[in-house]
Amino acid sequence: MKRIYSSFDRVAVHHAKNVLEAAGIRAVVRNEFLSSAMGELPPAECQAEVWVLNDDDAARAERVLLSGPPPGPDWRCSCGEVLGAQFTQCWRCGAYRT
Repeated sequence: MKRIYSSFDRVAVHHAKNVLEAAGIRAVVRNEFLSSAMGELPPAECQAEVWVLNDDDAARAERVLLSGPPPGPDWRCSCGEVLGAQFTQCWRCGAYRT
């Protein structure tokens, strides 16, 4: 296993894990609850971390996390909401992009 990402922000850590898993890279979150030990441990050790399960996926995982949203034009939902290319479902009405 290799550590790919770390942050004090647990939401960001779980988002990174979800992005990797959406790309087909198996990952786990470690040290998620160590922030409660702040003051007892050095700050760097209290960060939640994302680890890839297969070391061979580490380089691709880093590229996935550093890449921006998928390229492409925004799309307009039938309800009139304009959404970015990375979204497949409208946040406003729940309709899927066709």
